[in-house]
Amino acid sequence: MSGSAPNILLITADQLRYDCVGYGGTYPVHTPNLNALAAQGAAFTNAFSHIPLCCPARQSLLHGRRPETFGALWNFSGALPVASLQPEAFTWTRSLADNGYRSAFLGKWGVHPTLDATAFGYDSYTGELDYRRFAESRYPDVAYTNGFFGETNPIPVEHSRTHWFAGRAVEQLEKLQASGAPWHMALHFTDPHLPCRPSGRFADMYDPASIPEWAGFRETFADKPYIQRQQLLNWDIEHYIWEDWAPIVARYYGMISQVDEAVGIVLKALKESGQDDNTIVIFTADHGDMCGSHRMMDKHYILYDDVVHVPFMIRWYGRWESGLRCDRFVYNILDLVPTLLEAAGLEAEPGFLQGRSLVPLLAGRQDEIVDWRDAVVASYNGQQFGLYTQRMIRTERWKYVWNTTDMDELYDLLEDPAELVNLIGDPPSEAELSVLRRRLYEQLAADGDGLVGNEWMRRQLLGGRKL
Repeated sequence: MSGSAPNILLITADQLRYDCVGYGGTYPVHTPNLNALAAQGAAFTNAFSHIPLCCPARQSLLHGRRPETFGALWNFSGALPVASLQPEAFTWTRSLADNGYRSAFLGKWGVHPTLDATAFGYDSYTGELDYRRFAESRYPDVAYTNGFFGETNPIPVEHSRTHWFAGRAVEQLEKLQASGAPWHMALHFTDPHLPCRPSGRFADMYDPASIPEWAGFRETFADKPYIQRQQLLNWDIEHYIWEDWAPIVARYYGMISQVDEAVGIVLKALKESGQDDNTIVIFTADHGDMCGSHRMMDKHYILYDDVVHVPFMIRWYGRWESGLRCDRFVYNILDLVPTLLEAAGLEAEPGFLQGRSLVPLLAGRQDEIVDWRDAVVASYNGQQFGLYTQRMIRTERWKYVWNTTDMDELYDLLEDPAELVNLIGDPPSEAELSVLRRRLYEQLAADGDGLVGNEWMRRQLLGGRKL
């Protein structure tokens, strides 16, 4: 491996909305460090998660393929068993290791129910259990009482989960640099995934009275799938008004700002180490969060932009464009794998990866590329509250959601960006719907999604055999 091989620092947040990061420009969340990172590198305005669920998304992040192709359909924590990525499968992290990289993994894992990151090419693993042991030893009397709705964390900021992991990441940077080899570090924050428990100054950073309603909050569920109304009952929130949601959203904002500060600690250490110029820095999220939008909680059984549209930024000083704002449709996970392999001078088996390298976009050539994708496809396979399968295709103007066991959804995002009006059954939209169904089928078939692998499902989708 050449001494010029780039270091790779991958940082993710869990359940972070695109519109709650500064460059997204929609909601008043304070994220100065992420704003600076976006300004120094490339910020993608149309980055999407291909599956807005923790474990399948994280397995895809290592493997570079859609989770339906290797059986990673839902999270391990549910009642039903599910397949998972196995150590013998291809991972780009093992490719790095086989070519001289040293590596460290910190934070949320979710790739395998029993094996940790060292089984997938990483040299070391510091996980959530390590932090839990630290917190219980230092603060044994701390107890939380508000469940998934969150509350103030009595643990000081410097010992909070975000900042503890930032501290461990700084330590790992020193060790990796001392190795003399190119390195990769993955820092996967668990926050701002619910329950949001901001510490110290972040707990009261945002006044609930000043929190604006989400654009999608005024949901009526008219002509919407049954499962969305059922979600309110699952969480006991069917009677919540905005005054009930505002404190929850304020805590969500607070956790985002707390994560931002932790990211800043790591980036400052990277700069002070002298490794800035030869380190690719990536920040993204596995998916977003409803957090009261459409009156719903968490991310299950919906494919609204609230959960599939994610922040995504990449920086490599002197090699890729700075101050770049890219509006092409990209997958933050599927496209990242071929991008990093290309940057490291490596490659996977031809045709194996299901994303596209972003290097041409990062090099500032987006206006020259005429064959880039003009749509993204996402999936959901259910399980937490019962099986419920969805597939989505989104273009600049339209979003179609195929709900295989309920009514479908069609949104005109130009007229209805908050996705409040379902146009399924609207005669003027029938021609567009037919095109979207065909395009969705072709992409699913090309990607090896077994959902369209039998005649009944093909007929339902392509023939519009839906109520």
